Amino acid sequence: MEIFDINTVFFTIRWYDMSYLEFFGTIFNIICVRLASRNNIRNRPIGIIGVILYIFLFYQIQLYADFIEQRYFLITGFYGWRAWSNMKKKKTAKDGELKVMKTTKKENIIYGIIGVIATVLLTFLIMNLSIWFPTLFPEPASYPYLDALTTVMSFLATILMARRKISCWYLWIAVDIIGIRLYYIKGVKFVALEYVIFLILATLWLFRWIKIYKQGQKKSDTDMD
Repeated sequence: MEIFDINTVFFTIRWYDMSYLEFFGTIFNIICVRLASRNNIRNRPIGIIGVILYIFLFYQIQLYADFIEQRYFLITGFYGWRAWSNMKKKKTAKDGELKVMKTTKKENIIYGIIGVIATVLLTFLIMNLSIWFPTLFPEPASYPYLDALTTVMSFLATILMARRKISCWYLWIAVDIIGIRLYYIKGVKFVALEYVIFLILATLWLFRWIKIYKQGQKKSDTDMD
């Protein structure tokens, strides 16, 4: 279908040709983030649509690590949608207290080692996809190291976010900064703009979590008195 071809132009703004894939993939992902911030379950199906469109997008611009990452998000999107739906039906959802913590030096070392090893392995994998599977990946990977690095950092940030660690936002900020430049160079400037928005949101959430952490520390000190 031509709509899934990045060369199929939806509209043109001055000198920039916007494809259907880039426009609707980015719009759906932005809406997903907005709904997720409001704890709205509709973020799941909308996010899944955005992920599917991005799967086609990243494959065609040879960002294979992002392509693999989106397939992971697709699986977790369906899982999260089902889990959230069951939780709503059982009416067991509770707004628990957000307990924010800092990572220890030991955790930083462990995550750092994991990040380096995973980035090297993923870089090696995506650099060889066009060699091992030339039919599926006829074009070599583009910017394999940066692509792999941002993907690995995204996975680590997701884990740290689930554990309520402040450092997750430092990783997200780094991912967004690299992503803005990477996507701009690859010619998907609307996606780059999306990451500008994500950068702003990640920075705001970083300050919010730091504030929550300090409030928690003060509360702990008061309880000890």
